[in-house]
Amino acid sequence: MAADSDTRRESGAPAQPDHLDRLRAVRAELLHLEELLCRGEHPVSHAIGDTAHRVPAWLRVTRGEQRWAVTLAIALAVTLQLVLPDRLAFRPHWLLPGLEIGLVVTLIGLNPVRISRDHPWLRPLSVSLIALISVANAWSAALLVVDLLAARAGEEPAPLLGSGGAIWLPNVIAFALWYWECDRGGPVSRAQGRRPRADFRFPQMEDPGGHFEWEPHFLDYFYLSFTNATAFSPTDVMPMSRWAKMVMLGQSAISLVTLAVVISRAVSLFK
Repeated sequence: MAADSDTRRESGAPAQPDHLDRLRAVRAELLHLEELLCRGEHPVSHAIGDTAHRVPAWLRVTRGEQRWAVTLAIALAVTLQLVLPDRLAFRPHWLLPGLEIGLVVTLIGLNPVRISRDHPWLRPLSVSLIALISVANAWSAALLVVDLLAARAGEEPAPLLGSGGAIWLPNVIAFALWYWECDRGGPVSRAQGRRPRADFRFPQMEDPGGHFEWEPHFLDYFYLSFTNATAFSPTDVMPMSRWAKMVMLGQSAISLVTLAVVISRAVSLFK
């Protein structure tokens, strides 16, 4: 192992991304020791008893995030699907929301409070739920765009904007769920510290000295999805893997088309 490391250093090969994460953790520990020295405390006793806690939470095993945030987001997406007009919904109107509710209840049964316990069916059920939400939303968005292009969306701007919002917000939730489910293998994988290589680089990861207890939860991915859907580009959270870049690209394109078509039609109706 040492010979391989020397060979890589002599050849000038770049460090692997997971090595960079470990180097950041070491740097954070050194900063902590420097702080203890400046306060006149003995760093050795602190370092021995506190080293495990100085590794950033997103790199170590944690309790796992609570389920309430993701459950509320899914409930909102399902509710907005149900209130859409029949002409914009997948037929029968109750089918996809009913399946989604059944999957949510099953997932809550597997991990009722914190998303920390692994199960062979957990990941397939979660991916299936997100896929159903995405299909329902894509179907409604396509029907809305077709109606707008064919001038069948009505002459009142308020219902049009309401339908557009009832499609746009579930789209934000669906992509937030994809980011949350796929980053570093999903919430259970992140809680168990299986994969140190991040698919999304949050700003807290660049400053471990001030964010030792921070780890990404669903609301962080919802913020990522919302800003990507409104700015049509990354803001403070950067995609690191190719799949993350392509999914963010797809979300920006869908959001741009939806907003452009709906808003342009609504503006023309106000005139």
